Amino acid sequence: MHATVKVWDPLVRVFHWSLAGLFLANFFTEDGELVHRGIGYAVLALLAVRFVWGWVGTRHARFADWVPGPRRVRDYLRERLAGRSRRQLGHNPAAAVMILALLVGVLLVGVTGWLQTTDAFFGTPWLEELHEVLAYGVLGLVVLHVLAAVGESVHYRENLVAAMIHGRKRVLGQDAAAGEKSAPIAASQMSGPIVRQE
Repeated sequence: MHATVKVWDPLVRVFHWSLAGLFLANFFTEDGELVHRGIGYAVLALLAVRFVWGWVGTRHARFADWVPGPRRVRDYLRERLAGRSRRQLGHNPAAAVMILALLVGVLLVGVTGWLQTTDAFFGTPWLEELHEVLAYGVLGLVVLHVLAAVGESVHYRENLVAAMIHGRKRVLGQDAAAGEKSAPIAASQMSGPIVRQE
């Protein structure tokens, strides 16, 4: 039985799965079709909402909570490779870099798609090719993201995919009891007022 704390709010979870579903769905529609363009605009709207929520949303949704500097990323990767990384309630620095790359990549796919509907760039071959290359590049990042989530779930003995569905994660400080491979975290680092036993 482990105490859990709410980490991902409903908006973050809906955004995550909606973005994933819409992005993948557009691979099964024809470029230039109304459906393809509609999905593209929906994706751009989702990104706009997430950008705003990154400034005014709940704690772990805010950019200030999870966007790392280069030093944090370097230190985390060193600790992770040495087997001393610490589980975190929000995104760890490596995951944060991946998420930023995905968000920027999806934004570029959307913008290059929109540009093709304008008079200035309609039917431009190089832009069509760039749009496709970016889309497949993001798809590659998605595959890496999924593999990393599975790997981290095994390493920390915590189902990160399920956490992005129900929004809860194991409270920090319970890692030794869960058999986690990384160093334990002090109870003083426990975060969040809403804790329940499972």
